[in-house]
Amino acid sequence: MDFDLSKRSEEWRERLQAFFDREVLPRHRAWLDHTAEGEDAPFMQDLQRKARAAGLWNLGLPELGEDEPGTRLSNLEYAPLAEIMGRLFWAPEVFNCQAPDVPNMIALQNCATPEQKARWLQPLLEARTRSAFGMTEPDVASSDATNIATRMVRDGNDYVINGRKWFITGAAHPKCSFLIVMGVTDSDADRTRRHSCIIVPMDTPGVRLVRRLRWMGCEDHVAPIGELSFENVRVPRANLLGAEGDGFKVAQIRLGPARIHHCMRSIGLCELLIELMMVRSSERSAFGRTVMQYDTVQRWIAESRVELEQARLLTYRCAWRLDQAGHHGAWRDVSLIKVAVPAMLQKIADRAMQVFGAMGGSDDTPIHQALAWGRLLRIGDGPDEVHLRQIFRMEPMPSWSIANSPYLSAHPS
Repeated sequence: MDFDLSKRSEEWRERLQAFFDREVLPRHRAWLDHTAEGEDAPFMQDLQRKARAAGLWNLGLPELGEDEPGTRLSNLEYAPLAEIMGRLFWAPEVFNCQAPDVPNMIALQNCATPEQKARWLQPLLEARTRSAFGMTEPDVASSDATNIATRMVRDGNDYVINGRKWFITGAAHPKCSFLIVMGVTDSDADRTRRHSCIIVPMDTPGVRLVRRLRWMGCEDHVAPIGELSFENVRVPRANLLGAEGDGFKVAQIRLGPARIHHCMRSIGLCELLIELMMVRSSERSAFGRTVMQYDTVQRWIAESRVELEQARLLTYRCAWRLDQAGHHGAWRDVSLIKVAVPAMLQKIADRAMQVFGAMGGSDDTPIHQALAWGRLLRIGDGPDEVHLRQIFRMEPMPSWSIANSPYLSAHPS
């Protein structure tokens, strides 16, 4: 692969960077003030209108229909743009590039009927609504998705849903109008054909937001996390996404982009953390020297740079593979970055917190949120252990044995 950005990608990056610097970053403190008061930022819709007018809209959707708004960038072309947005937790929303909506858009693009697209996808593409994906459950180990136990029982032309979901990103957002829910439709089928996905409007009787959840004390203001219960929730069969038994297919179609987009944004966040370390350590003095003059701090910053560049190259290769071979041809690469990038984010955030001291754990900086976000990504969208198991399974076994290895000296007889 070519590691240089294409001319087209560089042009998009420059356009987005200019918009980010001019329109988004100057409003960051105001956004923090509003969210601290539990309010929506009043300027968000205006920023979204400006972004859409500038053509910076639905950037993360490489496959779009002729009538769907977007840029049709490849995954590799999108990567440096996601890095820019990743510097602020709320920036992706300005460009309609936020999770979980973009992965849900991709699932709908690939699996929905024309009627479903008109009703559910089009409003998402235009930022007129928000969505969520209901998969994980409190009573089972959701790291093994075949454990998902929510029941979806066929009753005439409807499905009746009973179950409980939690840590559902976006479900507590006041504008979330529908969920894509994964549940068991045939418990006697093969273990990967027991589940289906169905679109459930949030206002359906029996759907209840039990509570809003935080992670390590942090609130997700862009896509508030919720716990949900489903009690005799009746939805029409026409809301089934794909065929009955296609639950894993739908989930995997959306999880590939979800995982790589999280990694792309995390790289941008780590760039910000390194910059914060550089500035903070140059402005503070201890024992007669600036903090930056100490070998330990220099090593922390240098190690962070090494780890960041490694992670970026791994992520870019994954994006390239997705473009070349599609989701099924890039599973190993997705698992590799899903393990590597969150671990890197945790390490760099921890070093930044040490450089900042007590301020790094306060709401005055994004460092503690970055640390929490890195920790969450080691669990969400598949925990480290699942991805490491997948990587191991795809590791080829050499054809030689220790006894006849040409790389070892002869064993004594």
